[in-house]
Amino acid sequence: MIVLLLFGVALIGLALTAIGLPGIWIFLLVALGLALGGVAGAPGPAALMTGLGLAFLSEIIEWVATVRWTRRTGGSRRAGWGALLGGLVGAAVGIPVPIIGSVLGSFAGSFLGALAAEYSTTRRSGLAGRVAWGALMGRVFATAMKIALGVIVAVVIIASAWR
Repeated sequence: MIVLLLFGVALIGLALTAIGLPGIWIFLLVALGLALGGVAGAPGPAALMTGLGLAFLSEIIEWVATVRWTRRTGGSRRAGWGALLGGLVGAAVGIPVPIIGSVLGSFAGSFLGALAAEYSTTRRSGLAGRVAWGALMGRVFATAMKIALGVIVAVVIIASAWR
């Protein structure tokens, strides 16, 4: 029964992660609550610590990937920070599209943040556009990696509970 509960929460958590919300963390909180509550069949401490480490890794990748891809396409440090901050603001503000508005907002925010920051530094629209596309690709990569790590967290936690 616990395995089914964890599986259901994992699916919801992954869906939330895909739309830019902290789904991995919600899943981990549920698993931790089961373990601390002494529920029979709850995940073990090793699985919880592994899941916690992977969740932190997913956050680091999300922050680093956008800046790194921005820099890889010739962007300045300022453009990297513009992409990162633009993505955060875009996710918070969102785009008025049901369900995926925050993801689209973070993608658009990363693009526009890098574009504006690079153009303000170089005054070269071609370079700023190329850097903005790099920022967008970095954000897409970061989102995909976060979902992939979320799947690994779910597998580790559910396998621990399955024992």
